[in-house]
Amino acid sequence: MSDKLKIKLSIANRVYPLTIAPSQEEGLRKAAKNIDAMIKQFEQSYSVQDKQDVLAMCALQFASQVEQKSIDKDNVNEHVEQKLNAINNLLQEHLNS
Repeated sequence: MSDKLKIKLSIANRVYPLTIAPSQEEGLRKAAKNIDAMIKQFEQSYSVQDKQDVLAMCALQFASQVEQKSIDKDNVNEHVEQKLNAINNLLQEHLNS
């Protein structure tokens, strides 16, 4: 039995057949649903009718979210590192006294 799954996703009124690992199905279906919701939002908010423009705006929105999460993660990691260093310094001071 094959470990691949054949599915069809509809994005912007076009159907895309895909062969995927079963573990990817839920994520891909949610992603397609999010893309379609964002397309509707952009079409309503900005009166954009050209699907290519709307899809480009969706791609930019999703890419910027990924980049922002990466930046936020780096900031959190830096903050945690600073706190750990401060705790380590306090422990060292206590152990040396």
